[in-house]
Amino acid sequence: MKQSEHGISEADEIKVQKIPNKVYEAELYRLQGELGKLQTWVKATGARIVVIFEGRDAAGKGGTIKRMTEYLSPRVARIVALPKPTERQETQWYFQRYIEHLPAAGEIVLFDRSWYNRAGVEKVMGFARPDQVQLFMRQCPIFEQMLVEDGIYLRKYWFSVSDKVQYKRFKSRLGDPLRQWKLSPMDLESITRWEDYSRAKDDMMVHTDTSVAPWHHVLSDSKKQARLNMIHHFLESIPYTEIQSDAEPIQLPPRPNSSGYVRPSVAVSKYVPDFAGEAARMHKKKKLEGTEEDLKKYRDNEN
Repeated sequence: MKQSEHGISEADEIKVQKIPNKVYEAELYRLQGELGKLQTWVKATGARIVVIFEGRDAAGKGGTIKRMTEYLSPRVARIVALPKPTERQETQWYFQRYIEHLPAAGEIVLFDRSWYNRAGVEKVMGFARPDQVQLFMRQCPIFEQMLVEDGIYLRKYWFSVSDKVQYKRFKSRLGDPLRQWKLSPMDLESITRWEDYSRAKDDMMVHTDTSVAPWHHVLSDSKKQARLNMIHHFLESIPYTEIQSDAEPIQLPPRPNSSGYVRPSVAVSKYVPDFAGEAARMHKKKKLEGTEEDLKKYRDNEN
């Protein structure tokens, strides 16, 4: 059977499809429940897990990370998204600043981009010299083998988005003030350097897709499809079990009888203004969008 570029047979080729909201929400909730069981297992066994999220800009990495950690304790599951290195860090061994973020017993660390910056953006944009990139390619498999041999569960995911879908997502960010911060100069540069990034990614895969720490590709033209596929695969790859607690079921204690305490009047404290209530009244009366500008217009009209 012929294999596709993603390593799956034509018969099993993953097709981009729109996932119905009801299916997506039901499956996501179920998978998040399993992530809760995984968290309990990690805490009970002292397991250490590292999950690497890589891929092109606007490929859906951040959204998937948010859904994975939505119901997890931040004391167990940490997100690491490092800024550009400082002058001091630039003089260190390349992997050094990532090592301090590796998990201790009972922790899960999710890298929103990782040490693979060297093989991607640093290589393409010229932030790293060719000899530094080649040194990374030699050392990275050894470094990751050390992590695995020490007992860390290392999972690496590459989110693959097409050029058309990426461009469409960039355009949607232009007119969205809530997401414009996601459109950085590096994002804009990636549009004109699509083939350069493709060559860099292919070279990286040749050197770092190993049997000890393999890459897993996630087709992400459909964000909902990508999230479900990635989280499901991740859970299937970890040998966790449901931990049965020996503790007694949690029960709320009965409220004690009043001892005569009287709550101070609202008038003596500084409460935040009732924006929600005013917005609700405004919507009901004016059927306007609940923005600050609309609220101001509404107040002026009322006065």
